[in-house]
Amino acid sequence: MRIGVEEEFHVLEVESGLLVPRADAVLRRLPKRTFTTELHRSTVESNSGVHTSLDDLHADLAETRRRLDRAAASSGLAVMAAGTAPLAPAATAHPTADARYLHMSEEYRKVADEQLICGAQVHVDVPDRDTAVRAMCTVAPWLPVLLALSASSPFWQGADTGYASWRTLLWQRWPTAGPAGCYASAAEYDAAVQDFVQAGVISDPGMIYYDVRPSDHLSTLELRICDACPRAETVVLIAGLFRALVTEAREQLSAPRAPHCDGRHEWLRGAAWRAARSGLEGTLVDPETHREAAAEQVLRKLIVRLRPALEAHGDWETVRTLAHQALAEGSAARRIRRAAQDEDLLACVDMLVAETRGERGHRRAARPVPAGGARPAAGPRALPQVIGR
Repeated sequence: MRIGVEEEFHVLEVESGLLVPRADAVLRRLPKRTFTTELHRSTVESNSGVHTSLDDLHADLAETRRRLDRAAASSGLAVMAAGTAPLAPAATAHPTADARYLHMSEEYRKVADEQLICGAQVHVDVPDRDTAVRAMCTVAPWLPVLLALSASSPFWQGADTGYASWRTLLWQRWPTAGPAGCYASAAEYDAAVQDFVQAGVISDPGMIYYDVRPSDHLSTLELRICDACPRAETVVLIAGLFRALVTEAREQLSAPRAPHCDGRHEWLRGAAWRAARSGLEGTLVDPETHREAAAEQVLRKLIVRLRPALEAHGDWETVRTLAHQALAEGSAARRIRRAAQDEDLLACVDMLVAETRGERGHRRAARPVPAGGARPAAGPRALPQVIGR
C-alpha cells in the first residue's frame, strides 16, 4: 500500500512576512511534474513521489522543501507550510489565471477570495474505487485526530482567532466540505457527486472537498482534512497513521461480517470543530464513546488500535516515536502562539519558514539573497533513528 503526499505552501515577501501573489516567480524555476499552481497566486503546490516506506517519504518531502526554498530565495521570497499565514493581509483576490480558478473566484466570491490557506493531502493505495468509497465511512471517525496533529493556523489577518486550525473554519464554507457520509458503492457515490454538478453547486467532481474522498484520477483514498504542516515529520506521522487506518478499514471490509454503519454522521462535523478549536492542547471527541476526552488520550488510543496495521508496514516504531514527540512539543499552533507571545508575529513567520526548511528556531533566519546566488540550503533534519528498523 503505497503513499504519496500533496503539500501547499504560502509564498511570502521575506522582510515583511506578508503573502504575495508571486507563485509564478517560484514555479518558473521548478519542474512542472512536481510543482504546480493553486487557486491563489500566493500558493504553490508540490506533489511527492509514490513510496512504500515512511523514511523514503520523509526524504522526498525534505528534498522538495529544499528545492522550493532555493527557488523562492533566488527571487527574494520565502515559502511556508502552515494552514494560514500569520500576517496575511485583508483578502484581496489574486486568482491564478486559469479558466477553472477564475470561474471559482467569480462564482464563490468571498469564500474563494479568503481561501488564503494551505493544506496537506495524503494518498493511500486502494485496489479499486468501490473499496475507496466504502472505506471512507470506516476511517472517518478518526480523522479529527489527524486534524489536531496538523493544526497550524491560529492567526488570521494578524489576529489570534482562538482556534488551533482556523483554516478548517475557512475551508468548511465550501458547499462540499466536511464529513463525506456513507455510500454502498462507487456508483452510488459518483451519482451523488453528479447531483452536485447538475444542480450547479460545483462545476466538476474535483470540487468535492470532503475530509476524505476517492481520488478523481488515481486509485487512492485521499485524506484532505489536515492543515499544511511546518515540519515534514508531522506529515510523515499523519501519513503513517492514515495508511494504517486505510489498512484496518480494508481488512474489516473484507471480513465475513463487514462493519455496519448506523447512518449517523452529524457528530463528525462537531468532532472536526473540536479538533480545530483545541488542536493537541485541549480535548477531542473520542470516536468510540462520542464523549469529550483529552487529546493525548485519544491519540494514544488510536495508536494502540492501529498497532497491527502499523507493524504490518514497518511503521510502528516510527509512528510511536513521532507521536511521542508531537505530544511532548505540542502542536504547531502552540509553537506559533508562543513565538507571538515571546516576540511578535514576524517571529512566528520566521519560525514557520525555518521549520518548513527543516530547521528549528525562529529568529530572523530568512534574509534577502546576497547578490550572486541563493542562501545555502539546510539539509533535512533526520527522523528519529527508529526509521528503517
